Amino acid sequence: MTKKSKKKNKEAHVKRLHNYYQRTGFYMFIWESLKKAFLPLVIVIVALILFNKYVYNINDGLQKMTETFSKTSLFVTFFTSETILGLIPPEIFIAWTKKTSEPFLNLSILATLSYLGGILAYYLGQASLRIATVKEYLEVKMAKHLKNTKKWGSFLILVGALLPLPFAISCLTAGMIKYPARNVFIFGLFRFLRFAIYAWAIFSVVD
Repeated sequence: MTKKSKKKNKEAHVKRLHNYYQRTGFYMFIWESLKKAFLPLVIVIVALILFNKYVYNINDGLQKMTETFSKTSLFVTFFTSETILGLIPPEIFIAWTKKTSEPFLNLSILATLSYLGGILAYYLGQASLRIATVKEYLEVKMAKHLKNTKKWGSFLILVGALLPLPFAISCLTAGMIKYPARNVFIFGLFRFLRFAIYAWAIFSVVD
């Protein structure tokens, strides 16, 4: 096959993908997700500023949190949350790292734990398929998410890693549909970028 033929095939493949994503509504999904992601970030920053000014000094609370709980207990709690559907907002822990003696190291540990929590959620999703009642429950409650993951695969993992959506749910769903683990591992790495962006925003509020 000549270089010209390869180029034409590649262009045709890209065009087919573009038409597919356009037809299935993927672009609109990404656009809506981005809009939804920007608003929560702004709300988090404004809420932190107002809460800190009029309700309770966040810095004092975080300092007390640092003095009361050990790093190990906080890391274990965070990892558990990031594995089980992201029950606790990561922003609380990101703000906590600013009050520690090694904020960037602890932030890196948090990001790593969040990533690993998503990976574990992926395998839990696979394991859940062996339990009939759990499988039925998850497929009913997460039917739309399952459908989108089947259609958009890695892009949905990317969205789950970057945007303020429960990353664990995206990974859990990927495991349920037996999505390739390699793609989950690769696109899940964008979770680190998400933590860096939120840390930049939160660190500007926390002293």
